[in-house]
Amino acid sequence: MKFPKILLLIVSIVLISCNDKKSSSFESLHPKEFAEKIKTTDHPQILDVRTPDEFESEHIDNAKNVNWNGDDFEAKAASYDKSKPVFVYCLSGGRSKKAATKLKELGFDTVYELDGGFLNWNEEGFGIPAEVDAGMSMNEFNDLLNSDKKVLVDFYAVWCGPCKQMEPFLLTMQKDMADKVKIIRIDVDKNKTLATQLKIDQLPTIVLYENKAVQWKTTGFISEKDLKKQLQ
Repeated sequence: MKFPKILLLIVSIVLISCNDKKSSSFESLHPKEFAEKIKTTDHPQILDVRTPDEFESEHIDNAKNVNWNGDDFEAKAASYDKSKPVFVYCLSGGRSKKAATKLKELGFDTVYELDGGFLNWNEEGFGIPAEVDAGMSMNEFNDLLNSDKKVLVDFYAVWCGPCKQMEPFLLTMQKDMADKVKIIRIDVDKNKTLATQLKIDQLPTIVLYENKAVQWKTTGFISEKDLKKQLQ
């Protein structure tokens, strides 16, 4: 039995559509798989799509900085070989997934994206060894929570834009509200082990403790007015 021409045309369109969809996808890998792929690839193309400040703080060996938020992302990406695998990562996976999608649109054949980003990479032990970059211990952190007042902890990084915006009023509150709340600021780049143990995967992260128990938590920028409401 022969298929009518119109039916054959429909089947062809569906097959082409499926192939296009497949070719436009990238593969998101667990840190261990990501590391293995890099290890078994000759001259791997590794793109760190974070900001230059984040890149300078710490990055995967042999990675190149191609800032996803920069105006020249596509121009810089064009300098890499589209026929060879490219490895993409950011801090927690948001930017790298967008960048990976764009790279596929630009014609890159094989794109591997680090699932969970550089935070997950460090958490799985592929970054700086813990003994080299221990920073504050969990016991030391718990000691900081010993207070008859509420304790507000600001987890930040010097390269974090929202963190920089919040820093002035947090420092002011630290002095002006000392009789009501104990405000502690912790640089996650200097305390990576602690940040991993506390599962701090977005910046800034603000956590309010009372009697060592978490009473409130927020991520991202928050205004001074809104923050003070939580402390009333």
